[in-house]
Amino acid sequence: MQTPQSVPVSHSQQAAQPNLLRGPPHFPGHFQVPNSQTVASAQGGPSQSHLPPHPQPQSTRAANTNVGVSSPAAKRVPPRPHSRPAGQGQVSGPMLKTMELAPAARKRKRKLPDKHLPEKVASLLPESALYTQLLKFESRLDASLVRMKTNIMESVKNPQRVQKTLRVYVFNTYSNQTWSLRIFGRILDNQTPSDPKFSSFFKKITVYLDQTLYSDNHVILWESSRSPKLRDGFEVRRKGDKEFTALIRLEMNHLPEKYKLSPALQDVLGIEVETRARILNALWQYVKAKNLQIPDETSSFMCDPPLRKIFGEEKMKFCALSQKIDQHLTIPQPIHLEHKVRLSGDSPSGNACYDILVDVPFMPQKEMLSYLESVRKNKEIDACDEAISSAIKKIHEHYQRRSFFLGFSQSPAEFINALIASQARDLKIVSGDSVRDEEHERRSGFYHQAWVEDAVIRYLNRKAPAGQ
Repeated sequence: MQTPQSVPVSHSQQAAQPNLLRGPPHFPGHFQVPNSQTVASAQGGPSQSHLPPHPQPQSTRAANTNVGVSSPAAKRVPPRPHSRPAGQGQVSGPMLKTMELAPAARKRKRKLPDKHLPEKVASLLPESALYTQLLKFESRLDASLVRMKTNIMESVKNPQRVQKTLRVYVFNTYSNQTWSLRIFGRILDNQTPSDPKFSSFFKKITVYLDQTLYSDNHVILWESSRSPKLRDGFEVRRKGDKEFTALIRLEMNHLPEKYKLSPALQDVLGIEVETRARILNALWQYVKAKNLQIPDETSSFMCDPPLRKIFGEEKMKFCALSQKIDQHLTIPQPIHLEHKVRLSGDSPSGNACYDILVDVPFMPQKEMLSYLESVRKNKEIDACDEAISSAIKKIHEHYQRRSFFLGFSQSPAEFINALIASQARDLKIVSGDSVRDEEHERRSGFYHQAWVEDAVIRYLNRKAPAGQ
């Protein structure tokens, strides 16, 4: 609430309002309306002001219904002189305190789950015990299905890898003084249509020809980063009539990255090339098998002579292993193959094959993928859930209705009084009158406050309703 300010008013406004109380031109310190508001008031528009009208008590509203209406029975109340001297622009005294008509905070009721019955309803229905057991079984079943769904989705995003044998074939053909070198491969163990193609196992494939015979372009390079399309094999074709030896260099594409272990670490763990995670796991298994973990300090372990030779310490922490093994891990060397390009004899000639161990991603079976689709698009379960939720909602409504009539039947008078009091409180909260003090409004001192005069003038200046 802002402090009311005085604005000038013209005497023509008083003549334009015949229904106002007759008296002197205006009170001392009278709240005066500007010319623009005078026209609006004379034409029937409500006057605007910065101060909202103060809510009047119910006991005084009935007594003020005849104010501003020309009636011979209406008594004129002489205006109380204002303490503010005439001509002063603002109200003297302290600023009016802001009144906030905020509704009282109501405690929210806890929303019950859609499928659960309240305890009071369950006590009235003995048959609901079986329904409660079914709900518990359904929750356990849903948890199992969610775990299965999560595992399948993880296996789709990050499939597990199985070690299989990749057989690489290298041979060449020739005709009309033109030779062709071919390199391709396939998976031997349990080959499936989902197995990756040959080029997906390599980062780079480089073929070196005899520089004396092919000086212009004796190096042929393929990179997976520059050619993302997967291929089943590669072919190099050139013209020539002289035999030579071609060198083939294969750089493996390990996902995740694999490292070659140092000879000392190979002797301890018994592995030559492996991922970092599996190397750390192998070290943990070694410590566990040798019983090297310190009982009083489980985060550390003692080093036996082989580990002491590798790390050079008597005692180590498990968290330091990842840094300590860096100096014992190196990038695996590429695979080098040699092939003799023959231009005589049977064609193809020089047919050779090489076996390489590779990690092949294990994709989920079609049944698992179909299960994911069925879980996403199961309309029957959704329809059943909606039917159960609507039934539980009706049970809640009937229970509330029963409680209402049961309370009324036990004590009608007290029930009605409590209901009326509750509705009255709710009405006050909705209307914003929850902060009113009716007892204080009954006292005469309530109407001698600084804002009363301006509120009365604003009330008198408004247009009278039609018919009065």
